[in-house]
Amino acid sequence: MTITANWSYPTAIRFGAGRISEIADACSAAGISKPLLVTDKGLANMEITQNTLDLLDAAGLGRAIFADVDPNPNGKNVEDGLKAYHEGGHNGVVAFGGGSGLDLGKVLAFMAGQKRPIWDFEDVGDWWTRADVGAIDPIVAVPTTAGTGSEVGRASVITNTETHEKKIIFHPKILPSVVICDPELTVGMPPFITAGTGMDAFAHCLEAFCSPHYHPMSQGMALEGMRLVKENLPRAFKDGTDIEARAHMMSAAAMGATAFQKGLGAIHALSHPIGAHHHTHHGTTNAVVMQEVLKFNRDAAESVLIHASHYLGIEGGFDGFFEFVGELNTMLGIPKNLTELGVTNPDIDRLVKDALADPSTGGNPVEMTADNTRTLIEACL
Repeated sequence: MTITANWSYPTAIRFGAGRISEIADACSAAGISKPLLVTDKGLANMEITQNTLDLLDAAGLGRAIFADVDPNPNGKNVEDGLKAYHEGGHNGVVAFGGGSGLDLGKVLAFMAGQKRPIWDFEDVGDWWTRADVGAIDPIVAVPTTAGTGSEVGRASVITNTETHEKKIIFHPKILPSVVICDPELTVGMPPFITAGTGMDAFAHCLEAFCSPHYHPMSQGMALEGMRLVKENLPRAFKDGTDIEARAHMMSAAAMGATAFQKGLGAIHALSHPIGAHHHTHHGTTNAVVMQEVLKFNRDAAESVLIHASHYLGIEGGFDGFFEFVGELNTMLGIPKNLTELGVTNPDIDRLVKDALADPSTGGNPVEMTADNTRTLIEACL
């Protein structure tokens, strides 16, 4: 089945195989005449990246690239990227790649004309209103993985290298003006990245669905997103060239990131500080802690997960859902615990402190405290 569509929610999305060919037109639609393509080090010299630069160059838009982006993008990356952006005289960003490239690219366009430090725009209260809206440059986003959903997000996660804390930088204008979702760009993902990013999409949908906040639109999107992951992640993992499964996973990623406007929870509250301190892959970390968080939230989330199980065709209610997650992790080769993931000699006091400070805690169906969060982290180890 060929999947091609143009969507205007939550932003303009050009969805379908081969639509990277429209990158120059997407830049024109966003008002970008001299883009800086921002991606990560691993993607910089890959064929999909060079082909995209060729398309931009052929359209007279240049072929400028910034790829000094770490797996968990940080303040130093922002500083270096802004220097390259200003020295090149750019007026917009093509954010290209997985979560790291997308998050950094969006922040560079957001910070292009700001006079305050980036940390002044953390997702706390109304801090986003501090930004000079007229100084935010346009963004075209091109995801090359199917997990983070950052292409349709109004925030970026950036690590403060001085405090080793992941900070969520938020502003409505961080949402890209145009998105190209081309599942052909994800075909080259190795299986372990397919697994980790896919479980990130599932975590977004799962936590949004269990969040106690009121947002029926997100609720429906989260439920359908879980179904798409359940039916298509195993296919994409086993056969990376299955373009239909890749397309459905790309949809699920965008759906998860849109749905979590309703809230995230303990999965992300743990994975953010763990990733910041131990440099673990974000989506894989989410998958590793997922079952322990399900047990942690059982009393408050069991009824909604029974409903989800019915929709997903999983027998056994909450217990069946819990077993499904474990079986999926095993099939995908996800490490069984944080120790196996590479988290050794953790500073649990610091992880507890940072987890409780993470904005994701507010969407967890069970209140997170110092005591129960410590117990949860120890169980994940």
